[in-house]
Amino acid sequence: MTIDDKGGRPIEVLLVEDDPGDVLMTREAFEEYKMRNTLRVVSDGVEALAYLRKEGEFAEANTPDLILLDLNLPRRDGREVLREIKNDPDLCRIPVVVLTTSQAEEDVLRSYQLHANAYVAKPVDFERFISVVKQIDDFFVSVVRLPTRR
Repeated sequence: MTIDDKGGRPIEVLLVEDDPGDVLMTREAFEEYKMRNTLRVVSDGVEALAYLRKEGEFAEANTPDLILLDLNLPRRDGREVLREIKNDPDLCRIPVVVLTTSQAEEDVLRSYQLHANAYVAKPVDFERFISVVKQIDDFFVSVVRLPTRR
């Protein structure tokens, strides 16, 4: 695996997001900052769990190194997805960053009770959103040591 100039390795990121605008902004952040990480996207909680468990169309999916998880998802709520991830011995080691529009204190508290690794409220401003995604990337690629992908 190649090493980037900051000493980190490219990582697999799974974005669980149903808002096409937020997906687009996240993709643009990855492109604008020339992030070498792979961004995969699923649009609801059912797809997220199928992806992580390598079921159906996701049978060949790579296990992500990092999950960016929205809370307000169709079909299966992000809180339920977070609970399932952290209760699954094969998935619980994957860091989950809740990236959501909710700034409600109960959502922050509940996410940490469910063992989210971080809670980030999505900025509505495009430039700030891009900056936040870049900071998340910088932290998980350059600062944190992630477990080896299985």
